[in-house]
Amino acid sequence: MVDSRENRTAGLGGPPGPDALLPGLSQEQLGALDQIGRAWGRVSATPEVWRRALPVDPNLGRFPPSAKIQAAGSGRLVPVPPLGSRPGERLDLAESPQGWIGRAGVRVRRAALGEALKSSAVVTERMRKITALPVLSADALSSVAYGPEAMLAVLVLAGSAGLAYTFPVAGAIVFLMVAVGLSYRQTIRAYPHGGGSYIVASDNLGPLPGLLAAAGLMTDYVLTVAVSIASGVAAITSALPSLAPDTVLIGVGVIVILLVGNLRGIRQAGTLFAAPTYAFIVAMLALIAFGLFDSAGQGFHPRPASPSPVTESVGLLLIMRAFSSGATAMTGIEAISNAVPAFRPVEWRNARTTLSWMVGLLIAMFAGIILLIHLTGVVPSTRETVLSQLAHLTFGSGWVYVFIQAASAAVLLLAANTAYNDFPRVLSLLARDDYAPRVFMRLGDRLAYSNGVVLLSLAAVLVFVAFSGQTGALIPLYAVGVFLAFTLSQAGMVVHWWRLRDRHWRKSLVFNAAGALLSAVVFITAGISKFFSGAWVAVIAVGLFLFVAMRIRRHYGMADSVLRLLPHTVDLPAHTAAGPPPAPAQPTAEDETHRTLDLGGEREELPQEIHRLSVVAVATLDLAGMRALAYAASSQQPVLAVHISVTEEEAQRFRGYWTLWGDHLPLEIVISPYRATVVPLVHYVEALHRRHPELTLTVILPEIVTRRRRHQFLHSRTAARLRRALRPLPKVVVTSIPFHL
Repeated sequence: MVDSRENRTAGLGGPPGPDALLPGLSQEQLGALDQIGRAWGRVSATPEVWRRALPVDPNLGRFPPSAKIQAAGSGRLVPVPPLGSRPGERLDLAESPQGWIGRAGVRVRRAALGEALKSSAVVTERMRKITALPVLSADALSSVAYGPEAMLAVLVLAGSAGLAYTFPVAGAIVFLMVAVGLSYRQTIRAYPHGGGSYIVASDNLGPLPGLLAAAGLMTDYVLTVAVSIASGVAAITSALPSLAPDTVLIGVGVIVILLVGNLRGIRQAGTLFAAPTYAFIVAMLALIAFGLFDSAGQGFHPRPASPSPVTESVGLLLIMRAFSSGATAMTGIEAISNAVPAFRPVEWRNARTTLSWMVGLLIAMFAGIILLIHLTGVVPSTRETVLSQLAHLTFGSGWVYVFIQAASAAVLLLAANTAYNDFPRVLSLLARDDYAPRVFMRLGDRLAYSNGVVLLSLAAVLVFVAFSGQTGALIPLYAVGVFLAFTLSQAGMVVHWWRLRDRHWRKSLVFNAAGALLSAVVFITAGISKFFSGAWVAVIAVGLFLFVAMRIRRHYGMADSVLRLLPHTVDLPAHTAAGPPPAPAQPTAEDETHRTLDLGGEREELPQEIHRLSVVAVATLDLAGMRALAYAASSQQPVLAVHISVTEEEAQRFRGYWTLWGDHLPLEIVISPYRATVVPLVHYVEALHRRHPELTLTVILPEIVTRRRRHQFLHSRTAARLRRALRPLPKVVVTSIPFHL
């Protein structure tokens, strides 16, 4: 793209919108565009001459509803407004692909994902607090099902002497929850448009710490899905041991359900997944309340814990390992600060309120479970989870026990939905800053970052299958990435308050400094103590992420420098300036006879029988686009440029760039409110052909060709898709203008 990187990254406030794929031009590039336009004016016919030479009216008016279109290989049925129609009218391009398999696939897609949403529906897709709490807090709240158990699993290695440290370690974790929770409240206040670790660290500490924070977050989100589902399946197999051999199959099936649910969009996913989270909250509060009531009848005298073999002695390292393992109950606590733009107005205020609710519930449930474990003497077992043991002791094996296990399993399985909200959002920010392929900025049919959702699902399946769905094997990988992000985010906020120094800045700085220090302790402890237990995998994943992201950034930097518009002058004698394109030839009586008898068939035999119109598909005004326009104009045949815009705002922005360039060629902008690009352009080209079947349309497509094949996926594949879709249309010639990087 042609914009400067500084211009793209200037808006650190939120994820890319529907029109983010049309980059903004820097002042330098705007100046270059103006100079290039002046050079065109010296060697080309005037814009008025080019318009008079057009053999068609580019504004086709209302397209006949009976028209049919075959978008070969598309398979995507997208509603597109009729060209020139009144607002509110629309034409469904819902013609089924050829064959019953294609039609069945379309029906399944619509049933699973629903109808496409307009770009303007972004506002209506935002969440209320009552929906946002279960959607964005499921990860944090559900972690009380395995966080306390992970802490005890380390302390029990030292027997009763190790279990004696349960309360001190749990108290430190609760303090960490309070400190980090208050810190993220400050983050939301400072970054009301969304202030996840990546944005905060990049803005205050620099690009590399920001990228490190993003690497930790991305690793954590993948592990969140794997760990949550592994814990949920463990809850199921604790109640139904006969299902234990099918652990991997059940987990993969749940990931597929999460994939489909999140492809339907944020709001529908929230509605779908809200009930299990609220059921889990009710189940945990009921378990704690009745458990404490039973203990009150016994004078709150704790039962002795079951004897267990002592394999380690009590020491600082053991206690720190227990602390870092129990701190996994905090994973997901930053999800709300990442997703501030997903709230309804006033976004930052609703986000802070929801964060307060989440932290309060998390502390209450974590402390309550720890207290019950102490009073009942329950210790971790390989056959049954701690939560299942507590429910058995309190309610027996009746329907209440079944409800608690079902609620625990459901929320653990669906807690991964928090990652599905944040992973694609962070990935879109990385793509905006050229650290990830730009395709991850593209919004899908349901206004979700669909490509990011699919990537997260694939990565989670690989991790889950590789570790056979075992929670114990996955937990050591878990704390490293998230607490790396916590540490950098909170350190970034310390720098932010030190620079800003507004009202109450000292209090805010203290909160964030405490959060940074405690998060750093957990990160270092987890990295050292669990390195050989599996944390090395997370460390390698972070390093690999950094390597790939930097290579992508390097490639995009090279591409930007090559595609950048360069101001120059064209010194040619006056007589060499391109003359006006020839007036469109009028069809003769013989031509009309051929057309009538052949019903529009392609019967031209002589050069003078071919009447051409070049249609240039222009996405951005960079060197590749300019080369395509220059190639079309050099033939001295009528030329029409077509741009597909996803929003009215993008259309106005592109029109402004075109006017600055000099408006040398006729331009038609087609609005595609459902963010499709291939189908609307094919629809427009066929509309031109139906209106003027005597014309041979030459569709000219700029195409970026990379030196190495592995870099090709970093650039749009629209040209290849358009070639396949346009090839079946009669009297349409498709020409690609390659631009080699």
